[in-house]
Amino acid sequence: MEKASTIAQIKSGFQTSFWVANGMELFERLAYYGQATILSVFLRDHLKFSEVEAGQLSSIFGGLIYFLPIFAGALADKFGFKKAFSFAFFVLAIGYFLIGSTGIQAFAGWYSDTNLFVILSIILIFTAIGGSFIKPSVLGTVALTTTSETKSLGYAIYYWLVNMGAAIGPFLAYLVRDSIGIEFVYLVSATSCALMFLVTISFFKEPQAKLEEKRDSLMQVIKNLWTVVKNIKFIIFLLIFALYWIVFWEFFIVIPFYISDYISPEAPIELILSVGAWTIILLQIPINRLTKNIPTPIAIMIGFIFAALSWFLLYFAHISGVTVGLGLIIATIFIFSVGEQTQAPRFYEYLADLAPKGQAALFQGFAFLPIAIAWTLGGTFGGWIYQNYGRREIGKPEMVFLIIGLVGVAAAIMMAVYNAYMKKSK
Repeated sequence: MEKASTIAQIKSGFQTSFWVANGMELFERLAYYGQATILSVFLRDHLKFSEVEAGQLSSIFGGLIYFLPIFAGALADKFGFKKAFSFAFFVLAIGYFLIGSTGIQAFAGWYSDTNLFVILSIILIFTAIGGSFIKPSVLGTVALTTTSETKSLGYAIYYWLVNMGAAIGPFLAYLVRDSIGIEFVYLVSATSCALMFLVTISFFKEPQAKLEEKRDSLMQVIKNLWTVVKNIKFIIFLLIFALYWIVFWEFFIVIPFYISDYISPEAPIELILSVGAWTIILLQIPINRLTKNIPTPIAIMIGFIFAALSWFLLYFAHISGVTVGLGLIIATIFIFSVGEQTQAPRFYEYLADLAPKGQAALFQGFAFLPIAIAWTLGGTFGGWIYQNYGRREIGKPEMVFLIIGLVGVAAAIMMAVYNAYMKKSK
């Protein structure tokens, strides 16, 4: 009966723009995660940056692509989702191509006698500006193309498709890296975004609810931003979430280094890091249905607790003499993923319900502030702790696992205190 009800909701509760926007998000995530899984290794092993430099460059890109949606979401509300999508995919296609070109021999002349760190920083900033428009535009579209009955399921479907891209992207990256070269992964990402630019201008239609909205002036957009920033309780909530996402992003910063140094440089890093995505693909909809009646604060706490447990599994295994091989790393990512898919769709639904009319993309843009902070700090943080404890010549990777796990514990404690305070204040 539950299954029949879900199918009926899918047939009647979503507008066409919902599916087009989420389909484009699938390919954007394919492009993003395809390159993200090999970025730290590409920077260190192919372009010969240090762990700290690789972490800093990762922080520039990851931090901005998740920080700028705060402003990009406001602009998407102002100018419309179709224009935002078109701009985003056009810039992303160029940006990914330029990142890959820094490691392709045919373009070596472009970068000879230059400071490659500075050049890459500029390219990464440019690419992040384009990418920042995607998330708030997709989530804003979901908010306006679902009903009150299908909104929760709509965000679960969005998250499911995001992770489908996050699973397929690394798989394609592995095939390209293994057969052609790691630098050509970025050309695949560029091609995916170029195709989505064509899809946007050909098939995406502005949601009717968006066309009927009164568009704010730029001055009002700035006032709307300031109104959100002044909401101290909301900002504290987002800052606590930043610690959670630091724990998440260290899988993409630290684990590739660990696998390359302690297991094998030839190990399929991309496929291992996609385990979380495949877990969400298989379990997201069932978990959403099973946990739909759990209060949002409890669902979020489940995610935080699982995040800390995942890294402590690696720590206690290592100090107990158990080999931390690929199997254990996969188990760790699986544990984190179960917690992630319990809390993440509820988090987006929570923000959607907070948003006033005409500010759907603005509030969804703020959803990525925690991820932006996490990338900005997490890349350098992960590179630093690995360089000081994890490198093979130092040989203390358990300290890396412990420190990241303790960040997860701090996040869980702070979220528990926040939830208790909010419950009392109500």
